[in-house]
Amino acid sequence: MTESHPPAPEEPDWVASAYGEPDWETYGPDGDDGAMHGPDDVGLVTEVAGMIAVFAAQRVVRVDAMRRNALAEAERYGGGVMSVVERSIRLELAAALRVTEHAAAELLGFAHALVHRYPATLDSLSRARITERHAEILVDALDPIEPELRERLADVALALAEELPVGSFRRRLRALIETERAASLAERHEHALAQRRVVVEPADDGMAWLHAFLPAVEARAIQGRLTAMGNALSTPGEARTLDQRRADVLGDLLIDGDTAALPPESRGIRATVAVTVPVMTLLESNSEGSAPAVVEGVGPITDSQARELCGGADGWMRVLTHPETGIVLSVGRTRYRPPPELRRLVRWRADRCMAPGCGVPAARCEIDHSIDWQHGGPTSLCNLAPLCTGHHTIKHHGGWIVEQIPDSGGALMWISPSGRHYRVEPERRVPVFLPSAADASARAPF
Repeated sequence: MTESHPPAPEEPDWVASAYGEPDWETYGPDGDDGAMHGPDDVGLVTEVAGMIAVFAAQRVVRVDAMRRNALAEAERYGGGVMSVVERSIRLELAAALRVTEHAAAELLGFAHALVHRYPATLDSLSRARITERHAEILVDALDPIEPELRERLADVALALAEELPVGSFRRRLRALIETERAASLAERHEHALAQRRVVVEPADDGMAWLHAFLPAVEARAIQGRLTAMGNALSTPGEARTLDQRRADVLGDLLIDGDTAALPPESRGIRATVAVTVPVMTLLESNSEGSAPAVVEGVGPITDSQARELCGGADGWMRVLTHPETGIVLSVGRTRYRPPPELRRLVRWRADRCMAPGCGVPAARCEIDHSIDWQHGGPTSLCNLAPLCTGHHTIKHHGGWIVEQIPDSGGALMWISPSGRHYRVEPERRVPVFLPSAADASARAPF
């Protein structure tokens, strides 16, 4: 019998166009003559990264071709139990790539998904517009949801993948899916709520894990309170880490039922979480079709939860997406430190550290003046952004330039030492209200 081999995939016609001509706009002038001499060090790295994406796409195509040809070959000779055939394919791929069968199964599933369900994503990967990790996140997020919703979101998800770094893409895609599924959120939440429980998992060295499966809003509030109380215990001479202090506070609260054993400054602290609620959600009879309420760090919540949280419970910063008055947007040059309301608004707008791709929650970030206070920068919403400690240090001492983009609603432009520009969008935007033409003319001088 003549051994059969699957045909090799044709060489894509985009390889030459993708790598034949360098993107000179990415590369700066090299030398005093101002002439372009090719990629700089960062350009060389990104060039290789693009090639890796190209080869990842080719691997996906060939893995799926291998599986399809092997299944067709098995059918020609009587088929057999398909589960056995699939296992044989998985074993051979694992042996050939020197990986585990589990990894081979993951690769086979990923290849099948890209080739047959997400061809546009495969094409984007093959053109190095996204990384393989972007493609994996897209498949993992969209595959479990309803087919009709998956088909509707595939193009939007791909557009996000081509625009955002991996961490931001993962968060934005998760939020997009939850928003689209908000219509069935109440029903799904009710089913999940019935599964709440607390489990102890033994560990080594006399330790154990305490797991609690409970509503995400409550979990976020619990973590916030533990963090606040742990930070209050950070005094001179304190040797415990924040994680250790949080664990100790949790034990005191659950075992003793109070915080009498803790220092006075750590008592009386309550959880604080920001909830963003479309105003129509508060009107029960008119909430149908409105955007879902969102809890910072959690995602969409049910309408009933939103109304309960906005009914006067302490510890919640309520931000209506309908225009409100009284928001502190600036204190100009009268003070360096932003007032609490302005700090909360800056963090709420960004949700995360405003450095490219950073996922540190804004609640754990420092509030930075984009134009330094000492250089005349005002303490205003248009000059403030949350940065984690590491990126705050890089911004001031790493050779980067960070600028607020005018009229962008809070976007930052990071300019690297090599001259590349990276735009970072906030999670939310604070609306800017402009006077109507009639109002403007009424106020115009005669």
